Amino acid sequence: MNDTILEKAKVWTDSPFDSITRAAVKDLMENHPEELYESFYKDIDFGTGGMRGIMGVGTNRINKYTLGQASEGLSRYLKSQFPDDEIRIAIAHDTRNNSEELTEAISAIFSGHGFRVFLFDSFAPTPMLSFAVRQLKCHAGIVLTASHNPPEYNGYKVYWNDGAQIVPPHDKKIIESVRNTDYGTLNFSGNPDKITTLSDELNETYFNLLRGVGIHHSGKEYIKIVFTPLHGTTVHLLPAALEATGFNSPLLVVEQSIPDGNFSTVKSPNPEEAEALAAAMQLASDEDADLVIGTDPDGDRIGIGVKGEKNDYVLLNGNQTAAVLIKYLLSEKAGNGTLPDNAFIAKTIVTTDLLSDIAGTYNVECHECLTGFKWIADLIRKFEGKKVFIGGGEESYGYLIGDFVRDKDSIVAAVILAEIVAWAKQRGSSFYRELMEIYAQYGYYHDQLHSLTLKGSEGAERINTMMQAFRQSPPTSLMGEKVLQMKDFKSLEETDVATGKKKSFTFESSNVLQFFTENGSRITVRPSGTEPKIKFYFSLKQAVHNGIAIADLMAQGREKVAECIRELNL
Repeated sequence: MNDTILEKAKVWTDSPFDSITRAAVKDLMENHPEELYESFYKDIDFGTGGMRGIMGVGTNRINKYTLGQASEGLSRYLKSQFPDDEIRIAIAHDTRNNSEELTEAISAIFSGHGFRVFLFDSFAPTPMLSFAVRQLKCHAGIVLTASHNPPEYNGYKVYWNDGAQIVPPHDKKIIESVRNTDYGTLNFSGNPDKITTLSDELNETYFNLLRGVGIHHSGKEYIKIVFTPLHGTTVHLLPAALEATGFNSPLLVVEQSIPDGNFSTVKSPNPEEAEALAAAMQLASDEDADLVIGTDPDGDRIGIGVKGEKNDYVLLNGNQTAAVLIKYLLSEKAGNGTLPDNAFIAKTIVTTDLLSDIAGTYNVECHECLTGFKWIADLIRKFEGKKVFIGGGEESYGYLIGDFVRDKDSIVAAVILAEIVAWAKQRGSSFYRELMEIYAQYGYYHDQLHSLTLKGSEGAERINTMMQAFRQSPPTSLMGEKVLQMKDFKSLEETDVATGKKKSFTFESSNVLQFFTENGSRITVRPSGTEPKIKFYFSLKQAVHNGIAIADLMAQGREKVAECIRELNL
């Protein structure tokens, strides 16, 4: 065993760590050397979605001490940024195991500093934390969540005073403050007088704003919706939001409507995966429903199923849903004269370019940003008072309409997606047919994600090796197409693959590579910031001609991606 690891672990067997923690670390030292290594080989850090990891003892685990250290470091940084204010902070958590205890621990840290702490009375969706920060004029916000990660995970996301997740320079400065915080300085006694429990008034304010987002309001009572919260936080709020905006109460997947940190009815509580929505799709078929909605545990992502051409049920991917959503918002606002001249939409660099094609039809700017919805929120902040944000999305099932929340929001997305279903049904169309019409107009985009899960320190090293190999020896062909260009978002250089010539470009730096082919295809490679994965995003554009079925183009796209995966030995 590495001596450095043993020294780090030994620190955790004495004060200030509690007796349970000390005993757990001693057990790892005596009986579980591999787990000891994984628990202490590094300090857990912030990624695209904040700090996220496996719960347990150690510096590389989520526990009251690593979260306490983060909270103490954040407290000191907030004091340096707002020296004359009584600092206000909102805190929420999802339905994960240990979230209530961890929330109590970090609340004690903040209240002990004299901060005014606002707590939700129970679990709450992530977008409501963003909303609370803005409504309560907080300086910061925290949500404890690990999104759709497995049950052993939890996490800690930090929001700034605009209700958006932290971005540079705050993120790096907060990390610096955290790393300069010793565990011995943590005070978990707290000040209960500084803690306020939030009432339902916040929900009502949110619902009032939701009512102003919609465009068409007739026909809502004629659609039937099936909903599963996948054991998460939207179980009460999303049905209430639908009812508040004119829809009938959705049919719930009862067994998945029980808050459960073990997510006992699914392999993964991720609406991106068909298995997670299988029960909802079956209920929709039994009830002849018009729309299936599934949200992840913290309520920021949403997956949907709709009726296809043969009255069967089809699960849409995040790019497809985003395309119909953006087309509806822009076309209907343009049609009724409410689309501002300075409107813009936003998407991430791995989200389909179909969104920018659609925006161009309406002379609306489409701004791109790095992966992670915090970057879309950053664009909203930068353009505030200059441009009007209509909506945005990312391929990973995250969408935002309007700007009163500054993170992806499954609730406002559910309301507008249901509105589109009702609007299309009244016109003798359907959500799926609207998607097919978009493909007919703009061409078929085959957007597909392939992920490799590589856990632990060995997995992290393998991911680093793969990224280095791609940089040093870029592929010259992919999917049978010649690769023309490699774009490196870490060095901010574009490389002509044939000549090796480089030129710089301006963007936020990130460990991402993009390859562009002669036929206009795009392949993006990036390590996940929140999971032990390396992700490959494939995007192929194919023209739609008379006599060519979209289903055939989909099949061709899947085969080309499969060919590329084999070619890269993934």
